[in-house]
Amino acid sequence: MTLKTKRHATALETISIVVPEEHVEIFENALGTICPTVGIFEEDPDQNFWRLEGIKDVGYGEEELKNALTLATNLTGIEPQLDRHATKTEGWLARTYEAFPEQEIGKRFIIRGTHLEDVPSPSHLVLTLDAGVAFGSGEHGSTRGCLIALEKIAHTNPRNILDLGCGSGILAMAAAALLHKKVLAVDIEPWSVRAAKQNVIRNGLRNLIVCEHGNGWLAPSIRKKAPFDLVFANILARPLCKMAKNLAINLAPGGKAILAGLLKTQIPMVLGAHQRQGLKLQEKIIQGSWATLILYKPEKS
Repeated sequence: MTLKTKRHATALETISIVVPEEHVEIFENALGTICPTVGIFEEDPDQNFWRLEGIKDVGYGEEELKNALTLATNLTGIEPQLDRHATKTEGWLARTYEAFPEQEIGKRFIIRGTHLEDVPSPSHLVLTLDAGVAFGSGEHGSTRGCLIALEKIAHTNPRNILDLGCGSGILAMAAAALLHKKVLAVDIEPWSVRAAKQNVIRNGLRNLIVCEHGNGWLAPSIRKKAPFDLVFANILARPLCKMAKNLAINLAPGGKAILAGLLKTQIPMVLGAHQRQGLKLQEKIIQGSWATLILYKPEKS
């Protein structure tokens, strides 16, 4: 295995918190408001605790970080201690690389970091991601569930595909590589869109995927291309519930939606919100504490 290192011209610091697995994504989003890279490391397997580490320029974005962590605390009811220390880029990346081994997901996908040797795998679709952008790289149950769900519905041959809240772009890339169809990938965070574009280019999929910045269903590109045959929404349970009506409106009859970012305990809440909009459950996929739902919109009678 060959490791690659990067250098940075200014002083860097690592900020870190330890949270239970069910709160990882909320606090990852909080750190991600100012940290271009966020790593996720298993802290205590027995208790299901994870350490989130974000690397940033010293002194940058302190007010934004405070506000984001306050919001995360209000959402989760926990207030983890924020630790910080000066760090060398090479040391942090080495730890991130160690936490991001090659992953085989489902029957078709291999997720591989840029730090690993590029070995062809004729029987799998290999997606290569920057290990520094850890969330959305396949190690989390919600991402894995979405990839497994994609395999299950691939035979329906969806043509118009949306990845809503695309993050690293992993789901858009998986759909484009597996189905050989064009995909629209949209995220509200500009740095996520930049990372997704880089990953798309890295994987040779720029002719199939368009990555754009936009505010959810209000994005002009989404409104222009709707309705969709397949929608990925790997977000969080409450935003999924709030957007259920828009999903139902913008999903074509017979279309599928793959929803993730919710805990097993949140299935009734998310499913109920979408069933009230006329969508039906096709299947639940459970990965650890996390759930993925495959929904469909009935054909018009």
